[in-house]
Amino acid sequence: MTTKTNFPLPRGLNALLLGLLAVFVLCAAPLVFAEGDPSSDPRLAGNRWGGGYFPNVELKTHTGETVKFFDDLIKDKVVVINFIYTECPDACPLETARLTEVYEILGDRVGDDVFFYSISIDPETDTPEVLAEYAKRYQTGPGWLFLTGVSEEIELLRRKLGLYIDEVNKDPTDHNLSMIIGNQRTGRWMKRSPFENPYILANEIGTWLHNYKNKNKNQNLNSYDGHIPELRTLTQGESIFRTRCAACHNIGQGDGLKRTGPNLLEVTERREMDWLRRWIAEPDVMIKEEDPTAIALLHANNMIVMPNMGLNEHEVTTVIGYLQAESRRVSKMESVEALMAQKDAEVPECCQKTESAVIDEGMDTDDSGKQEVSLAVIDLPSLPEPGEMENNAITTNSPRSMSLFFGCAFGFLAFVVHRRKV
Repeated sequence: MTTKTNFPLPRGLNALLLGLLAVFVLCAAPLVFAEGDPSSDPRLAGNRWGGGYFPNVELKTHTGETVKFFDDLIKDKVVVINFIYTECPDACPLETARLTEVYEILGDRVGDDVFFYSISIDPETDTPEVLAEYAKRYQTGPGWLFLTGVSEEIELLRRKLGLYIDEVNKDPTDHNLSMIIGNQRTGRWMKRSPFENPYILANEIGTWLHNYKNKNKNQNLNSYDGHIPELRTLTQGESIFRTRCAACHNIGQGDGLKRTGPNLLEVTERREMDWLRRWIAEPDVMIKEEDPTAIALLHANNMIVMPNMGLNEHEVTTVIGYLQAESRRVSKMESVEALMAQKDAEVPECCQKTESAVIDEGMDTDDSGKQEVSLAVIDLPSLPEPGEMENNAITTNSPRSMSLFFGCAFGFLAFVVHRRKV
């Protein structure tokens, strides 16, 4: 009779074997499901936000090309997407102006590893030709497409991107002002305000969405260079200017980025105050009334319409106060910088002093008998060194010095003889 003896495995060993089996399954799963395509790796968040989620609808670019939203525009790319319409009187011009600043900061990376898309929510009006004119007006470049399509399909895109809100979008032209930035491959998507600081937006697009693999070559957005700026309290006027005006206007040199609107340095001195107050409050009305100055500004600034910001009287007053104060500050700074530059400037060769030359003015007479002033440069002997000057002085003035010495001696002797007699 044979007896079998069972030796149960220790609990610790059982747990170890189960753990090894779990690790094996997790490691083998990508190889089983990937089928040679890394983008189908279930560990990538982009798999969730892939072609199965985004509609692959057809759109027309402002250059007349037909593209598919997922395949051609966003697949495996870092993108910036906003929705606009060209006849928008207020928010859309500000959005586009702000994005032109972000575009400039990112530089040649746009069209290389970052792509901008502005999609019209009014495709009936915004044909490719209209969008091309709009792009030209804002002087956009490669890597930034303006797109149009079918209204229903564009609404579907807005919903999928989380930029359509039923309560807000009852009026077709009233749209969500947020834009979305994202990396389709990694599945990282973020809503952002287009009125954010352009350097912050550029940093998020150029570094965060690339998992900090790429640093911007045009601007150092990742370091303060050891100089941490001091935060200060903004006045209401400055706050309004920064959030609603700075996308289109500088005061003086500013941050060096190009703007779509005119420079406002000393604008309170260049314009009548009543006109300026009304222009800030209701520029659209003044353009409709064909105010001569308003029309001239429109033509001078590439036909970009100044939006109505809906400011009340008090807000207009605070903005004007800020324009006055900032203009004074910037003017003083520019004056000081100009003086410093003049001080440090090299003197042209023609204007340099020459110690070995003087101007000799003489009178010449020409054949007609008229006298002319002639200027001649006469070379002078070079100045001696300080030691040589002392020796020369002693040598040249020695006879006079000897006379003075003997005169003093005789005078002193006569004084002594006189005292003895007394």
